[in-house]
Amino acid sequence: MTVAELETNEVDAAALIREADIEGVLAELDRELVALTPVKTRIREIAALLVVDRLRREAGLSAARPTLHMCFTGNPGTGKTTVAMRMADILHRLGYIERNHVVAVTRDDLVGQYVGHTAPKTKEVLKRAYGGVLFIDEAYYLYRPENERDYGVEAIEILLQVMENDRDKLVVILAGYSDRMDDFFRLNPGMSSRVAHHIDFPDYTVDELARIGDLMLATESYEFSPEAREAFREYLERRLQRPQFAHARSVRNAIERARLRHANRVYIAAREGELPGVEELVRLEAGDILASRVFADETEGNA
Repeated sequence: MTVAELETNEVDAAALIREADIEGVLAELDRELVALTPVKTRIREIAALLVVDRLRREAGLSAARPTLHMCFTGNPGTGKTTVAMRMADILHRLGYIERNHVVAVTRDDLVGQYVGHTAPKTKEVLKRAYGGVLFIDEAYYLYRPENERDYGVEAIEILLQVMENDRDKLVVILAGYSDRMDDFFRLNPGMSSRVAHHIDFPDYTVDELARIGDLMLATESYEFSPEAREAFREYLERRLQRPQFAHARSVRNAIERARLRHANRVYIAAREGELPGVEELVRLEAGDILASRVFADETEGNA
């Protein structure tokens, strides 16, 4: 088809973007996730690629379906699952997957414990995920070269076939720690060649974690007193130095424990006849934070 012929087949790009409401999805991602500017930039770029691909096809330009399998790397609690859900929304709105649907799994969901067990498990997961997105967390655990009798290789082989032959039916997102995913791809070059988009999720700073805490509280109609906010920031600084810190996930856990302490405090007061007002019902005080074991003894735990 010549350029002159193509010019007669104009496509309303603005209408496509408006009808798919891509900007609405990206705005929702901005609301859901604090910071992560590099991640949001990459998601916007992928969304733009998909929109232009649609426009090219509708204009009559030959365009093969882009490879959409992805890898999200970063520490726990940095937003990988949330971004996967928003990515599924974008893919669905633009017609690249049939359903706005994410099936999240780990090795245990895919790999069997005896001969003949892995293939049925993996295929059952794929059956549930077809038409949407398959999100495999800690994907490097699928391959355990130290165990010659491990069945993860069988799951990988099935996934490789599906990622190549059923690209129009399923988008696979692999996730995990950056260094371990690098090793996984080095040992499984076939998987690496099928993943087009690699997105790294940076760690949150203390300021960003504090903002995440404020947003989580606001969602549940709670708030910090000024003293509690200072105490929570100190909590974050201490908790960051401890093992198994999971960023936003750890922030949520800390807030849930603070809410338990707040509830117990308000309950005891109410039992004694001190009926709480709205302010008492919504405000966390410094004591609700400072009661954490993080402040009591650096060796006692992560509560």
